[in-house]
Amino acid sequence: MPSFVHESLLWWGLPLVGLPILIHLINLMRHHRVKWAAMEFLLQSQQRHQKSVLFKQLLLLLLRMAAIAAVVLMLAQPLVRNQWGAIFGGSKTHHIVLLDDSFSMSDHWADTSGFEQAKQVVERLAAQAGHQDTPQIFTLLRFSRARRLVRGTHPDLVEEPVDANFPARLDQVLGPLRTSETAAEPADALEAVDYLPPKAQDEDRVIYIVSDFRAKDWQEPVALRKSLRHLDESGAQIHLVNCVDAMHPNLAIAALRPGPGTRAAGVPLLVEVSLRNFGSASARQVSVSLEEDDHARPAIVFEDVPAGKLVTRRFPVLFTTAGGHEITARLQTDAVATDNVRSLVIDVPKAVDVLVIDGDAKGQDAFFLATALAPGGKITSGLRPLIESARYLRDHPLDSFETIYLLNIARLDPAEIAAIEAYAKAGGGVGFFLGDLSRAEFFNNELYRDGQGLFPLPLAGPAELLIDRLEKSPDLEVTDHPIFSVFAGERNSFLNTVAISRYFAAQKDWAPSSESSTRVIARLRNKAPFAVEHKFGEGRVVAILTKASPLETSLGSWNNWGRDNPSYVVAMLEMQSYLSLSRHPDATRLVGTPLDVPVDVAQYLPQVRFLMPREAGGGSVAVDAGTSTAGHVATLSDTDTSGIYQAQLTGTDATQRVERFAFNIDPDEGDLHQFNGEQLASQLDGIRYQFHQAGDIHYNPQQLAGVNLSESLLYLSLLVLLAEQLLAYAASYHSSAKEGTR
Repeated sequence: MPSFVHESLLWWGLPLVGLPILIHLINLMRHHRVKWAAMEFLLQSQQRHQKSVLFKQLLLLLLRMAAIAAVVLMLAQPLVRNQWGAIFGGSKTHHIVLLDDSFSMSDHWADTSGFEQAKQVVERLAAQAGHQDTPQIFTLLRFSRARRLVRGTHPDLVEEPVDANFPARLDQVLGPLRTSETAAEPADALEAVDYLPPKAQDEDRVIYIVSDFRAKDWQEPVALRKSLRHLDESGAQIHLVNCVDAMHPNLAIAALRPGPGTRAAGVPLLVEVSLRNFGSASARQVSVSLEEDDHARPAIVFEDVPAGKLVTRRFPVLFTTAGGHEITARLQTDAVATDNVRSLVIDVPKAVDVLVIDGDAKGQDAFFLATALAPGGKITSGLRPLIESARYLRDHPLDSFETIYLLNIARLDPAEIAAIEAYAKAGGGVGFFLGDLSRAEFFNNELYRDGQGLFPLPLAGPAELLIDRLEKSPDLEVTDHPIFSVFAGERNSFLNTVAISRYFAAQKDWAPSSESSTRVIARLRNKAPFAVEHKFGEGRVVAILTKASPLETSLGSWNNWGRDNPSYVVAMLEMQSYLSLSRHPDATRLVGTPLDVPVDVAQYLPQVRFLMPREAGGGSVAVDAGTSTAGHVATLSDTDTSGIYQAQLTGTDATQRVERFAFNIDPDEGDLHQFNGEQLASQLDGIRYQFHQAGDIHYNPQQLAGVNLSESLLYLSLLVLLAEQLLAYAASYHSSAKEGTR
């Protein structure tokens, strides 16, 4: 519906439309009937043409009325609102701007970025709202703050009246804003609309999603569709504003984590760094600079990172002292700088405790295994084996041990079984070696328990591996499992010399289910299982179906593996490394997730001081530990900046302990693939919305007000007057030239 610049003109101008009718009525009153014989002929002629004459007179009257109306409307200057001008109608309009500040919005090109474009869009919308006659209010909510509305965090602006002072207030808010380091999603922001003050009865709501519309967020937008449909059905106008012109190539450090190996002081450890190429072309000769405890170390060069691929490289580190050590990897700047840095904290003890339970009082198997794990002398493995009997399992806590080995056990009592199973469920690694004391019945009934127990397979009993005098193939056939991958290729000559004479056979026709975590990782020459693994709770279990030592038993020799064969030491160290991984779950913490630090109030004061990363400007904050089901926990909620956080705990004896935590960004946010308008339309079918590019939103008061029809009405008035003159001439009587000369 159009509006008018001079609406008051309509009140006294439009009644003039009736002026031609009034003049016609007045003229009728001035006529006098005069009887005249000659008129009878004229009246008869008029009656024959009466309809045609009346139609012309009526049309002429309407044209004169239209001419007056056109002149009045032209003077009142009618305005027809355009697309953006129509947004600001209504008795009161509430503009809710959901501003994407996830770090993908830092995508930059030329001299601008997605976030700078977004801030300009917000300024233009506010300027448009400020030039309206009807009341306008404004709410600004960043994506990164959406989840925290539940915890009492407020939007940057809430129902701010758009008055003369609003541009200055908005500039104070927008000016210092930068992209966050979070991977905040539009679904969270849309859901947060429900936490805003309820809609008033006289309020029209317009919701703007100002974002970059990355494919990862809109590929399967189940939650987005639900929220958008809810807003659409509530009567809100929905506008999607895209702030990025095109997809730009981007590399990200996707991971930085410890590799397999023993984490102990003085022991070399491999660290893995992974690069992901989100671009459409290969990246070559990519250099990653490294820092170790704030000291630079040689960079790693990735010769080729194919488009869309993840490439991993390893580099060795050696920490000579126990404690927390920091490693940082950095990439050179590209489209998005936030995902070019990643940090890692590795806690290194002086030594790693390993518990070895030997079922034989002589401890022969334990001696061979312990010697392989900790050979002594100048070579240090960082492992500290403790050899004990099975009774140790129920009489002592097991949490301090990284792995536990059970060698040639005859049986365990229920308390011992419960202890070792609880240890494995909590993430402990358990290794089994069988022997002459082992009994299949006990393992099947108490440890396997139809696949529900700790042991990974049912046993049939001891068996002999017959000598192969013809083929002379190796006794062991290993897979690419981490324990045996080091023996792949031509380097497995030592493994080829291993002779297995006795082993425990699996029950006939047993095979691991494809749905279970059980896997045969090595077989004998006769295809019988030799090494089997499975998961138990959070822990890992590996069973080797022969003895851990090559010594003779009452049943004879079982193998020669541990006798002067280097592959035995290598395999045992790899097995230790593999089993211990379950004690070191991925410690990656994403920015924005709370940092919980348990506090033992018997040893430490309940207040914890958190030191913020250098990237966040440093500083510290003290947090009192609260009580929970897990005990006393101090929680730091503000972790929106990547880097190293430190927690200082003060002991009751005034000593201090410092724990370090690495927080990193979600690398998937660096995927800059976008959805265009057509792709969004296919995903949001049935939802009413409008899609815009940031450049389409320009502030122009005249454009905002709409199209002024005054000029068009001027030309229309001229046409109507011209038509009126022609019709008036055609409808009136005119004597011919000949008649005039008579």
